[in-house]
Amino acid sequence: MSDPRPTLDQLQVFLAIVEAGSFAGAARQLGRATSVVSYTIANLEAQLGLELFDRESTRKPQLTDAGKAMLSEARVVARGVGSLIAKAKGLTSGLEAEVTLTVDVMLPPCVLVQVLNAFQAEFPTVSLRLHVEALGAVTQHVLDGVSDLGVSGPLARDIIGIERRNIGAIRMIPVAAPSHPLAKLDSEQVDVQAPEHVQLVLTDRSKLTEGQEHGVVSAKTWRIADLGAKFMLLRSGIGWGSMPEEMVRDDVAAGRLARLAMTGWDRNLYLLQSVRRTDTALGPAGSWLLARLKAALGEDREAMNATRSAA
Repeated sequence: MSDPRPTLDQLQVFLAIVEAGSFAGAARQLGRATSVVSYTIANLEAQLGLELFDRESTRKPQLTDAGKAMLSEARVVARGVGSLIAKAKGLTSGLEAEVTLTVDVMLPPCVLVQVLNAFQAEFPTVSLRLHVEALGAVTQHVLDGVSDLGVSGPLARDIIGIERRNIGAIRMIPVAAPSHPLAKLDSEQVDVQAPEHVQLVLTDRSKLTEGQEHGVVSAKTWRIADLGAKFMLLRSGIGWGSMPEEMVRDDVAAGRLARLAMTGWDRNLYLLQSVRRTDTALGPAGSWLLARLKAALGEDREAMNATRSAA
């Protein structure tokens, strides 16, 4: 009794016939004799107990209902095997099977999406694991070996075994709900009264930057571990605080948030740094990802400066 399991070669011949529209066309595409192609399909049909092509009622072979049902499954198998072969070739050439990236929550989503779309196109066989953290938690991930690469905010101290390099910056702006008392004041009044109002501050979930302050001017603070929650509270009118300009630009334009007229905050930049372990080299995909992030953040910084000049 013949083995009922189709071989990859049989499925490739089946797909070639469908693509070429004929046995002879598939033979030319595969570089085989037409008789070999016909024999291969006859064996496949015998093994499956199904007639895949109607060879009698039309001049060119047409898929039967059973053939149509098998077509999608054959394509899935062929794609899967193709992906397996591509990944194996990548591994033998030193390409990583997976890259793990941890990014600071302040990183503009448009930059991240742009870079990861390009990464997927450039390295289709490499899996990506993404974490989003705040402040020192990014570096902690890299230090603990959870991530190969990090994009983090500033860290006040050096850490043995960690290399940090500046790759960009994000402009932070002070905002509050339009109903907040500070939203109605001019710059001189805001500077005086802001310390008397609750300031919403993003807090750290790691020990690396515990107690480190970023732009805190008020004696009254609410510490929040999630940037999304901070954004929600700002819009609801609970306190004031700084946010990445790109993240709140639409809300400011629509009047859902008001930009506070605080002196000197146009120069308030949140520096971004690449983070990696010095005892572990990045592979080709990780190195490409780092270079692309740096380039994208550089382009974003140029756009930011152009916007500032126009203003």
